Amino acid sequence: MDIRELRSFVKVAQCGGFSRASKELFIAQPALSRQIAKLEEQLQVALFIRHGRGVELTAAGARLLERAEVMLRYMEETADHVRNSFVEERGHLAIGLPPAIGTLVGPQLIRRFHSRWPKASLHALEGLSTSLQEWLLDGRIEVAVVYNQPLLEAFSVKPIFSERMVLVGPPGEQPKSVRIKGLAEFPLILPGLPHSNRRLIEQVAAQNGFQLNVPFEVDSVGLTKRLVADGLGYSILAHAAVQEDIADGVLVGHAIERPGIRSTVSLTTLKDRRTSRLALSWEKILMDTLEELVTVGAWKDATLWLGSDSN
Repeated sequence: MDIRELRSFVKVAQCGGFSRASKELFIAQPALSRQIAKLEEQLQVALFIRHGRGVELTAAGARLLERAEVMLRYMEETADHVRNSFVEERGHLAIGLPPAIGTLVGPQLIRRFHSRWPKASLHALEGLSTSLQEWLLDGRIEVAVVYNQPLLEAFSVKPIFSERMVLVGPPGEQPKSVRIKGLAEFPLILPGLPHSNRRLIEQVAAQNGFQLNVPFEVDSVGLTKRLVADGLGYSILAHAAVQEDIADGVLVGHAIERPGIRSTVSLTTLKDRRTSRLALSWEKILMDTLEELVTVGAWKDATLWLGSDSN
């Protein structure tokens, strides 16, 4: 595939038609149509559905658009990397954060990154750990922070810290300690598999010989907390995700003991992709920021992980 044809394809998709795209590309419309026709012939699929109002992407076209945007952005990054000096880096970095960490430290991380790299652009994507892993594999992001990352061959994993998980209930209850097997008595609101927290909790239940009672499966932390506050059940969440709610009396936190459940936060990248200068800088900023928060107590009961990379 010719890079010029890919750029033309992306522009037609963005503009929704050939007429506007040809004006923005400064290409005659017949020439632009020939480029797209050649691309469709090479791929042996139709990329657009033509109609009176313009064009729409086919399923194959939508798949190509996702990859083409990544390829074009990578080419721009490569050109920036070659042109610019270390001090004048103008590249682009896409990173992934889970909702809890994004809410707690996302603004601080982005401010620090922008201060260090004022001419670089940053794309922060928020998603569940399973989504972040898929985006790493697809090339949509270069580095991600994930909860309870399984050891998979494709990933390089650097554990950062672990934090305790608590049983959260509606307001008005008295905080108490719950033994691990006692969790079987609570109607739980948990995310569905393969969510990393659900997988961790299921593993703990199996290891301790009991089954969970899960009447509701909800992947959203925010919605889960609202349902718990309304008395529809209980949930098991990382303390950082609910510490403000507990302090405000919106939720009640019950300690889980004998044994407790700890969730591990890790930095994850692809093994076979060279880490860019911006990504390495982001990792340093992230590690320093999280270490500060754990050390000063903003992440209560968190334990820094001093281990080496996992393969």
